[in-house]
Amino acid sequence: MNKPSNNEPQLREHVYDGIQEYDQKLPNWWLFTLYITIVWFVIHWAVYYQGHVGRTDEQRLDDHLKVIADARAKELENVTDDKLWELSQDPTTVEAGKQTFLTTCAACHAPDLSATLAGAKLPGLPLKDKEWKHGGNPLDVLHIVRKGAPDITKGMVAWEGALGVKRITEVVAFIMSHHKKGEPFTLAADSPKKAGAAAPATVK
Repeated sequence: MNKPSNNEPQLREHVYDGIQEYDQKLPNWWLFTLYITIVWFVIHWAVYYQGHVGRTDEQRLDDHLKVIADARAKELENVTDDKLWELSQDPTTVEAGKQTFLTTCAACHAPDLSATLAGAKLPGLPLKDKEWKHGGNPLDVLHIVRKGAPDITKGMVAWEGALGVKRITEVVAFIMSHHKKGEPFTLAADSPKKAGAAAPATVK
């Protein structure tokens, strides 16, 4: 058998299941790419992982989370009970909060805030009566929606991460639009705000 030139693929003599294979040299551009990748990996490994030059993914993530936390804190600077009562009288804010409530909260609290649907009790608490478990002031409601219930075993989850401060503020405005500023309210029998109540598990 004539030996092929260096530029031609060479057909190997062995046969497996009637199949022969070529022994063809990889093109130079492919080989150079492989060699450069290997060299780059060694340099990157030595500088980044062993020399600790540059910022890690964890550090960059922490920076981004701090920016988000600072932005939320800035949004909350001017949020007070009076401001939330004022927003509860603003039709645009209340309507926006209603839409979020219907898509996010109504499954547990019912569209009419009664926590019942077709006579069946839903998992959430009623939000339009005069009894509150975690306090009936607008900031109390805002805190629970943002951070979730103190008792993580049977309370509401935190919604701040999913909704953001603006949408939560709108939801609270919608809820408080069913109440009047200065109206009296009572704490539920199992309210953690009552003196002597056992400290529940907390969500941080």
